[in-house]
Amino acid sequence: MSLKGSLVVLRAVEKDDASTIFMWENNPDNWKVSNTEVPFSLFDIHQLIEHQSDIRKSGQMRLVIQTALEERPVGVIDLYDLNFKHGYGAVGILIAADADKRKGYAAEALQLFTTYCKEILELRNLYCQIHGDNQSSILLFEKAGFIHAGTRNNWLRFKNEYFDELTYQLCLQNKN
Repeated sequence: MSLKGSLVVLRAVEKDDASTIFMWENNPDNWKVSNTEVPFSLFDIHQLIEHQSDIRKSGQMRLVIQTALEERPVGVIDLYDLNFKHGYGAVGILIAADADKRKGYAAEALQLFTTYCKEILELRNLYCQIHGDNQSSILLFEKAGFIHAGTRNNWLRFKNEYFDELTYQLCLQNKN
């Protein structure tokens, strides 16, 4: 199985990625979708990279999304709340710069990642949680086959405004 598509490649986070991830995580424009409240230090980013090297121990994994042709990092895709016993995990995705959005990078990354979770990690279910006003993410996950599994009304707060949180689920395996 390859984590390479026609548009993007998914690869492990390297120590050299720390400064780029530091900029993305500390960009207030991304804080609403990442539920971040305070800036990360570069030390924090290095610790996260080190901690995620053992997926079974940490329960999470982050891969860098880079363009296939230029090999330029454009975002990250995360697997967290990972539970191997029950076979599920949560997915989060970030395309960091507005100039890189709506180019198909997130859609292809999600497709590659979903296949990896099913075939390599042998997960049965993936889910994501989306701000109710994030139409781009809703369309992305619906196009990838995720179905709306529930809504928590007025669940998330950002800048003293409340938003619904939508949960989407994708069943990867047939029931046995």
